[in-house]
Amino acid sequence: MGAPIVVHRPSPTGGRRVTVVGGEILGLAHDDHDLIEFLRRAGLPDAERILDDPQWVEWRGGRAHQYEAA
Repeated sequence: MGAPIVVHRPSPTGGRRVTVVGGEILGLAHDDHDLIEFLRRAGLPDAERILDDPQWVEWRGGRAHQYEAA
């Protein structure tokens, strides 16, 4: 099984869709602050500590922490 959180490739207009296991969309993150807030709302209060942990977060289709338009 992969990471429970997926940060998808940057969209053509900027930002990255964030989903959790099962495909539930948490939102469109435009920076790490957005991503951390989505994860906090999903029940992960220490989200900033797991952003670079591949057991928790999978960054797809682009470099981690980059949100610019594709």
